[in-house]
Amino acid sequence: MTFTDYVFEFSSELNKTAIIDKKNISYSDLYCKVLMISHNIKKINIVKEDKILLISENSPFFIESYFGIIKSGCTCVPLNPTLSKNDIEYIINSCNPKAIFIEKRFLDNMRNLINKDIKIVTEETLNNLLLDKECTSNNREEEEIDFKNSVAVILFTSGSTARPKGVMLTHHNLCHNTNSIIEYLSLNSEDRIEVVLPFYYCFGTSLLHTHLRVGGSLVINNKFMFPETVLDDIEKYECTGFAGVPSNYQILLRKSSIKDRNLKSLRYVAQAGGRLPDSFIKEVRQALVGVDVFIMYGQTEATARLSYLPPNMLDEKMGSIGKGIPGTLLKVIDKEGNEVKVDEIGEVVALGENIMKGYFNDEEETRKVIRNGYLYTGDLATVDEDGYIYIVAREKQIIKSGGNRISPKEIENIIIQIPSVIEAAVIGIQDDILGEAVKAFVVLNDEVLKVDEKYIIDYCKDKLPSYKIPKYVVFLEGLPKNSSGKVMMGDLK
Repeated sequence: MTFTDYVFEFSSELNKTAIIDKKNISYSDLYCKVLMISHNIKKINIVKEDKILLISENSPFFIESYFGIIKSGCTCVPLNPTLSKNDIEYIINSCNPKAIFIEKRFLDNMRNLINKDIKIVTEETLNNLLLDKECTSNNREEEEIDFKNSVAVILFTSGSTARPKGVMLTHHNLCHNTNSIIEYLSLNSEDRIEVVLPFYYCFGTSLLHTHLRVGGSLVINNKFMFPETVLDDIEKYECTGFAGVPSNYQILLRKSSIKDRNLKSLRYVAQAGGRLPDSFIKEVRQALVGVDVFIMYGQTEATARLSYLPPNMLDEKMGSIGKGIPGTLLKVIDKEGNEVKVDEIGEVVALGENIMKGYFNDEEETRKVIRNGYLYTGDLATVDEDGYIYIVAREKQIIKSGGNRISPKEIENIIIQIPSVIEAAVIGIQDDILGEAVKAFVVLNDEVLKVDEKYIIDYCKDKLPSYKIPKYVVFLEGLPKNSSGKVMMGDLK
């Protein structure tokens, strides 16, 4: 059994719609193509856990290839098509892939990175391959793999090192995390998700896993730069769910008509990928009355999800990431490994079947983050009297100024309360006297009253102690983000 078999266990022969893109694709058609891809991978002598790269934007080609590769027993390595050539060359050299499934439009930029021994498969060659084939029970052979230990997927993520790190996720990791997410979101076959997050990102991949497992459906939207199209899709296709990172919600609230729409089909929205300021969470709830708002927390190293805050706890526990998802233990510990007391700061650690096998070809980095079975997240947090966790900052992002330890998130949450501000990010920069000084980067909405540096600083003076007030304020047209929508703090530095 493979993770693909688990995902399509109850849905492989359904005639209902699985994917809505340029056209509707049924479960039976989708699974037929998955089987044929798996069958043809085996025919060209690619064996279990050989690496196969997948380079594509969200599309039926991505989905069919992704599950076909996993079904074959090989390891799928989805990559961001916009990665630098240096990073892609590094990953190719590290993984030694036997094949690359790639959308044709990305191929020209990468030809000189791919040696002649690597099999290239585009959507065109895949279509030709499938034209004369039939989907029959003869292609449904079970792949003998070690479900618990075999690596199904490697997701490359940028880390503290100069090179991307490959997170190895087993078939079991994927299955466990998928089950947990389905449980706390109460997903079923009636759910339909509007997808703007890329599938090569663990948050986006989790949407794919969960909705296909329950027999639901996905609407693919690769046009978030035009946020009205997202709302149009939700209305047109009667989507029950939407998922996004903080910037998605900030843009929808400031640059779209979401507050004036009647999105009556929506049952829930989910947010992860960084902390959405409290003021925006409140705006989301006001804009989407009656819609459940799930605040979540996770890491690629945990397959996708680590915790969630139930919607009915938002008022009481605003700002919290909640508690561990079903089957995952989350703790906040001090330097000695003891659980912190209420309001003390410590590091978030996690224990569960969703924790990665390790980093690909990097035992040293693996040992740093996985100790005694626990994943050390690098995130600093406090715990309240009821056990709810509140992220303070990444350890490496804490600002040390004049003997004080400052959380950038606290300052960002103040600045973002200004109606003219769409988003803000705060970092520490070298200062000869303080050690580090606070610097704020601010993005304004042109349609609202003009705000200058003095306005920002004066606003902070009214709400923060003196040592937390930004010394510098810089206005940008937009914060630098990766393709998943996360702010790239290193670029701001």
